[in-house]
Amino acid sequence: MPKSDHQFNPDITVATILVREGRFLMVEENVRGRLVLNQPAGHLEPNESLIDAAIREVLEETAWEARLQHFVGTYRWVAESTGKTYLRFGFVAEAVQHRPEQALDNGIERTLWLSLEELRAQTDRLRSPLVLALIEDYLAGQRFPLSLLRELA
Repeated sequence: MPKSDHQFNPDITVATILVREGRFLMVEENVRGRLVLNQPAGHLEPNESLIDAAIREVLEETAWEARLQHFVGTYRWVAESTGKTYLRFGFVAEAVQHRPEQALDNGIERTLWLSLEELRAQTDRLRSPLVLALIEDYLAGQRFPLSLLRELA
C-alpha cells in the first residue's frame, strides 16, 4: 500500500449511558438546524483523560454529576455525509446528583429519559448509529472495568 502524505485524524469522542428505571438519559441537541437525540457525548480535549472527558460531558450536557461504573466499548464510524471518521469510547455511569441551576451546553435543547422502545421508534432522529450500538451492547451485558483504560504520563 503506498504511503500517504495525508495524516489520519479521527475525531475522538466519549459517550455515556445513564439508566434509571429502564430509561436512558438522552440529550436533544440542535445540529445544523435539526433536532437529534444523543447520549451525553463530546470530544476529548487536550491533556484530558477519557474518563474525565466522559464525566465532564455528562455534566455540561445534562447538568447531572455522574460516577462512571464501566467501560462498554470502542466504536469506529465513518459519517457518510462528510467522510469523517469517529472513534468513540462508550461508558455507563450512575447519575449521582442533578444540578438544575447549571446551564446546558450550547446546542443542547433539553434532556429526556427515554425507554429503549421510544429510542427505537425514533431511529431517524438519532445523531448517529453509535447511539443505539452503545445501548445495545450495554443491554447485552458488555461491561469492562475502567482500569482497561490506562493513562500514561
